Amino acid sequence: MPDSIIFSRKPVLVLGASGFIGTRVVAALSTHARYQPIAASRRPGHGGVALDATNFAAMRDAIRGVDCVVNCIAGNNQAMVRSTQVLCDAARGQPPRRIVHLSSMAVYGAAAGRVPEDHAAVAPVSAYGRAKIDCEEIIRKFGRDGGDAVILRPTCVFGPGSAQWTTRIARLLEARRAGDLGAAGDGCCNLAFIDDVVAGIINALDAPGVAGRTFNVSSSAELTWNEFLIRFGKAFGMTPIKRISPRVLKLETKFLAPASRIAGAVLRGRAPEAITPSLAALWGQDIRIDSSAAVAALALPRTAPDAMIAAAVQWLRDGSAPVSRLEFA
Repeated sequence: MPDSIIFSRKPVLVLGASGFIGTRVVAALSTHARYQPIAASRRPGHGGVALDATNFAAMRDAIRGVDCVVNCIAGNNQAMVRSTQVLCDAARGQPPRRIVHLSSMAVYGAAAGRVPEDHAAVAPVSAYGRAKIDCEEIIRKFGRDGGDAVILRPTCVFGPGSAQWTTRIARLLEARRAGDLGAAGDGCCNLAFIDDVVAGIINALDAPGVAGRTFNVSSSAELTWNEFLIRFGKAFGMTPIKRISPRVLKLETKFLAPASRIAGAVLRGRAPEAITPSLAALWGQDIRIDSSAAVAALALPRTAPDAMIAAAVQWLRDGSAPVSRLEFA
């Protein structure tokens, strides 16, 4: 790429750049014609910058001169809220053209049926969901104060690189602890393919008329969790797909999940994965996330379920994530 083009690209600060979504955003921006990524995280990787996002002075310096900010910061709930507040406080003094903030479908809690962006949260809402709601309100106040910000709410982000929704599920299928869940798996499987999420984020950087708006980001709401688990298991060759009885699922969530959590604390995350009560609840939740607004305003692509599964299986088979040996932090 000619130097003149490189120097004309606008800098985009990516917060949480060492995380799953952040790394993919940085990679996509690195070849973008208009934008040049600045990768920032507490533990920077190759070419990244170290940033304590909860430190106001450090954040103020980091956003100086950038065109846009993408906030992909994850981690504990308190740190997410604090870093979002610090970002908005620093941005009031030297506002970037736009902040794209990643929230989550967790803000809807136990909502059911079709869920557009104006759907209210339904109790119970997880602690993570409440923290995301708090972050969204901080972003909205920044907008009310004159800033330009867009909020994206991804669903279950699936595909190559996803420890939570690809490798964890693959391990559960491999161990024959997930499969055909019967009535317990009849909830709607809202998957957001990682490439679609990244495209939505980048499109939101310069999409017109979206300042102050919130968008759901989902690639598919056409499968039940049973259908997804069976298709994923078959695609990876984990057949026959086991039928998981309600009794076994109850024992898993009631006894194995707490034991795994305790073991994980002792072994620093190296305990076997378990089906948590929250995961089991999601598998049965009939929540259909409506992302039509993002399709219209952000040109959000929507990869078909079988194509998503094929990409994830290829990634697992390539050895990027050996299912039986993968450890979770």
